[in-house]
Amino acid sequence: MKEIKTVSRRLIEDVFNQGRYEEIDDLLARDFVVHSGGTDQGREEFAGMIRAYRGGLPDYHCTIDDQIAEADRVVTRWTVRGTQTAELIGIPATGRPVILTGVAIDRVVDGKIVETWLEADVQRMLQDLGVVPTPRS
Repeated sequence: MKEIKTVSRRLIEDVFNQGRYEEIDDLLARDFVVHSGGTDQGREEFAGMIRAYRGGLPDYHCTIDDQIAEADRVVTRWTVRGTQTAELIGIPATGRPVILTGVAIDRVVDGKIVETWLEADVQRMLQDLGVVPTPRS
């Protein structure tokens, strides 16, 4: 189980946090697919998403909150923190700090992630950016 956790952890630490995109070939299978928000993306689109978030949040940092492995799956609950100083998902720079939480379930085969199911609280991030109103308590 430790080996498959390491693959998921490296994706977050090396690629997302440090921007070491050259590691993608070692971590994601050629036919990798991520299922998120009702759409499927391949490896290149996923890499583009990583670049977009790191570009919009230059101080991007993802913390692994929990990680559980069983059989060929790794579940990782994570929290991203950063400050939006450049365009992000079509939203002009706001200079505001954001928090984005989520859960990823990675399926690992032969040391590479072949499939990911990703759920993220984008609503919270959009509230942090001031794009949508924050609900009143």
